[in-house]
Amino acid sequence: MVAKKNLCVLILAAGKGTRMKSPLPKPLHIVCGIPILAHILKAAQDLGPAAIGIVVGHEADTVVNTVQAGLHDWGITAPVVFVRQTDLSGSASAVKAALPLLQKFETVLVLNGDTPLLKSQTLAEMANVFEGSEAGALVLGVTVPDPAGYGRIIRAADGAFENIVEDADADEDTKKIAEINSGMYVFSSKSLQTALTQLVPQGPKHEFYLTDTLALIKQMNQPVLVFAGRDYEQALGINSKAQLAEAEQIMRDRVANALMDEGVTLVRPKEVFIDPGVKIGADTVVCPGCYISGKTVIGKNCYIEGNCYIKDSVIGDHVALKMGTYIEESEVADECQLGPYAHLRPKSVLKKGAKVGNFSEIKKSVIGEGSKVNHLSYIGDTQMGAGVNVGAGTITCNYDGKNKHQTVIEDHVFVGSNVNFVAPVTVHEYAKIGAGSTITKEVPAESLGIARSRQVVLEKKGVKKND
Repeated sequence: MVAKKNLCVLILAAGKGTRMKSPLPKPLHIVCGIPILAHILKAAQDLGPAAIGIVVGHEADTVVNTVQAGLHDWGITAPVVFVRQTDLSGSASAVKAALPLLQKFETVLVLNGDTPLLKSQTLAEMANVFEGSEAGALVLGVTVPDPAGYGRIIRAADGAFENIVEDADADEDTKKIAEINSGMYVFSSKSLQTALTQLVPQGPKHEFYLTDTLALIKQMNQPVLVFAGRDYEQALGINSKAQLAEAEQIMRDRVANALMDEGVTLVRPKEVFIDPGVKIGADTVVCPGCYISGKTVIGKNCYIEGNCYIKDSVIGDHVALKMGTYIEESEVADECQLGPYAHLRPKSVLKKGAKVGNFSEIKKSVIGEGSKVNHLSYIGDTQMGAGVNVGAGTITCNYDGKNKHQTVIEDHVFVGSNVNFVAPVTVHEYAKIGAGSTITKEVPAESLGIARSRQVVLEKKGVKKND
């Protein structure tokens, strides 16, 4: 999207979140794999703003450091500016702290830092309505099943914005109104700046409320618009762990429905846990209990049995993952089979048709096309060619206590059971390794490598018959 040079998005993320009962700042609690604040940043960036401001207060350094470290992974390329709020006297004080930034722009979109369910489409519609009007401000209003505790939006007979009445000040008729103030706005920057200078403190805590700027802007004879949001869940703020869990489920339901619309089969969709950034091809089946996260891409016609975990990995077409398979930061080519209870650690690569079976672990290795590591084996720091068969209990001894070393197993090698490869070592093509061997030296092509002690049988020595 082309950047809108006159638009700044301001995210208010200075709150403590006492009801979260956690030392972690509220905007950094995780929803579907990334912090609440990251979801809001992603939605804001889709608008193409010239800058995104984040107002920080409680545990400011923690929030700043976490966001700066995560911007690349979250795909945030828009300029992000941090504003420190030292005067914690209400929402308007948070915006006042950002005035040096806001003065550079014509339009300001103000968002709450605890609303991860916001959709960029809604924000774009709000901005477009505002830009096509002569208004000084626009507020996002949503109709909720239970408006108790929220400020109600009062409309005139013609539907125009009248004012906002807080729940504590509402009479019985007003409390029946279900359209509430979401706390998210679009402002003319100049109108906002003027209104902020005219605010007076409210309530027992003498706080400055951003809500009051709407009445002041209206008094300037500038229209204030209400944008009626169609989906109230987008405006849900998170103030407790229960609400955090609710937001997580809503987002996962969105992801599941979108995937099913694209032809993915989810067996009992509420029992799979798929992050928003995951891509899955048509006719792939995902069974209950699976966690698929990060930037994972899964091809078509795969079958993923229950309780599999896949993170930041690429899975090809026609892949079968059996029960309990665990894959992280790895690549699995077409027609591979894994599991049950196989483990791919980071930087593992399986070529087409490879198999990794039950209780086998692969770490930072390439398993060649059609090769098999079927039973109870550990393959680490290894380059394995095509058509290799690895017997049960095989181990690559890749770590000498100080450094990691590499094992090379070339094409069509046959490895017997219970073999140890002490790296660095190379086994050339078509070689065979006898069961129970500990291989410490190079094995030439088409050779048989055996390294085990001669069996000794001491007849009737030390053996007593039972009386």
